[in-house]
Amino acid sequence: MNYIGIIPARYASTRFPGKPLAMIAGKPMIQRVYEQARKALDSVVVATDDSRIYDAVLNFGGEVVMTSQNHKSGTDRCWEAFVKISENSQVPLDEYVVINIQGDEPFIDPLQIELVKAIFEDKTERVEIATLVSPFTRSDSIEDLLNPNTPKVAVSSVNNNALYFSRSVIPFLRGVEQSKWIEQIVNDNLFYRHIGMYAYRADILKQLTALEQTKLEKTESLEQLRWLENGYKIKVASTDIQTHGIDTPEDIEKTLRILGIKD
Repeated sequence: MNYIGIIPARYASTRFPGKPLAMIAGKPMIQRVYEQARKALDSVVVATDDSRIYDAVLNFGGEVVMTSQNHKSGTDRCWEAFVKISENSQVPLDEYVVINIQGDEPFIDPLQIELVKAIFEDKTERVEIATLVSPFTRSDSIEDLLNPNTPKVAVSSVNNNALYFSRSVIPFLRGVEQSKWIEQIVNDNLFYRHIGMYAYRADILKQLTALEQTKLEKTESLEQLRWLENGYKIKVASTDIQTHGIDTPEDIEKTLRILGIKD
């Protein structure tokens, strides 16, 4: 397979405008994401709609393409970027895998990218889409579990396919007091948080971008529900590696403190 990492990066953000260019220990966030991704991938491209991000990537020697400002999702932006960088390629679409890497994960572990890549190396089935989940642990609180900003995933124990994504807790633990859910979760390994990295076979990515939004997607504001509603399969791999997404300026200081990095 031919793997290409694409990092969608928009300047506009409701909670954190200019987030990709926020400085983290002497480097802009987008540079840290790029450098971590390059440890696992030979080909990494930033896809942006903003000249400031474009110039910043060029300045640190990264590869970048300009994309439309009208995209509604990172998936759509990934497809436009892929088309631009592969237009002269003779490799068939279904021999490419595009890995959508979140631009707000400056300390993403390359092993997570390797884990996603490994899903497509399984010769027993043709994987269409892959993503990662992480089990909740005893260090998590009930507030962590209930947080609607942390999407949860129900995973099939038969084939490791995602069954559903939700901002609510799934599955619901009937007959168990909510205060005891964390203990039950750890014992049964039922509950997973979604890690927002997707990998798509390129021919499937093309199909996904042509789909209309669905009711479930609009209700939960989770685009992966559109894919499930249309019959696509999302293969899941589990990781215990902790992620450190940056949603607000305060998250930068918090993450640096956790990782023991001096700003």
